[in-house]
Amino acid sequence: MSNWDTFLTPYRQAVEELKVKLRGLREQYKLSSKHTPIEFVTGRVKPVTSILEKAKLKNIALDELSEQMQDIAGVRLVCQFVGDIDTIVELVSSRSDFEVVEARDYIKTKKESGYRSYHMVIKYPVHTIDGEVSVLVEVQIRTMAMNFWATIEHSLNYKYSGEIPENIKKRLQSASEAAFRLDEEMSMIRGEVRDAQQIILQNKENYQRDRERREGG
Repeated sequence: MSNWDTFLTPYRQAVEELKVKLRGLREQYKLSSKHTPIEFVTGRVKPVTSILEKAKLKNIALDELSEQMQDIAGVRLVCQFVGDIDTIVELVSSRSDFEVVEARDYIKTKKESGYRSYHMVIKYPVHTIDGEVSVLVEVQIRTMAMNFWATIEHSLNYKYSGEIPENIKKRLQSASEAAFRLDEEMSMIRGEVRDAQQIILQNKENYQRDRERREGG
């Protein structure tokens, strides 16, 4: 690869545009009376070192990266409840500004490690000075509990260079089940949680209006 900056620029642009669009979607929900399925949105482009490591591991030639490596660019949508994941999947699938080319459900069928998340690979068109370029972006959708677990597992994989000791693996698997049980319990009281959040939001809005009225008077 002669120029990594040139190669990665469309991926960076895709991530930034998707973050703006998906955060805008979240704000639309917040301004409506509907439950907001998206808690927060993050995104990143893989560092060159990580791209090279994965290319070596997967035997991907550098001139085939754009077709063979689906997660050079990644966007993550985190939600409160498991049920929100289906809503987000529908929202992403129904958009006309990009194409969903693959979906993998690691929630119904978790990985052996205990990893749970819903993955979608989309083909996103980026407009450059040389014309339109389509890049692959991996979209991960998960609950806050799943995200916490995955963050810890990622840190441990980094620490142990992918060779996590067996006793820690077992604890991670146990923690994954505990996190999923937490998601299930929260889903059981989803209505109560949403009502409580709505009351808090309304109180904040009332307080802000009263404060503005006092300052204005």
